[in-house]
Amino acid sequence: MTPVQKQPRPAIAAPAHRKPTEVMDAAGPRVCDDMSVEVALSVMTAACADRRVGCDHDDQGTGLVTRTELAAVRDSPAYTDSVRSRDILSDHAPFTSPAATMAEAGHAMCPRRLGALPVVDDQGKALGVLALSC
Repeated sequence: MTPVQKQPRPAIAAPAHRKPTEVMDAAGPRVCDDMSVEVALSVMTAACADRRVGCDHDDQGTGLVTRTELAAVRDSPAYTDSVRSRDILSDHAPFTSPAATMAEAGHAMCPRRLGALPVVDDQGKALGVLALSC
């Protein structure tokens, strides 16, 4: 089996009029909120993803989870395999809409110093994660 090397993605200039769906990382494999921390870490590692939108059993976005957060919980002395990803999801807000502009998404992210913002549709279904530098 030949290892695959991933090329870094070039930085995308995100003019204010563009939509989040044009520059977001697609949702990819789901991190369900009932997954154990170990399973969620495995899913994210296999997907080479640093962050994902956590989803409930109806595929509704419930928060943002990062590989760093999951690893910190797994490596803590209090960790047990009964800890679920829902236990460490960041708060449920804010999310952004695929219809929003990048300027609107930036206004939601920058004052809160968020590195990423989940993108969900009108029904709350997770579409991906938008990462911006503030």
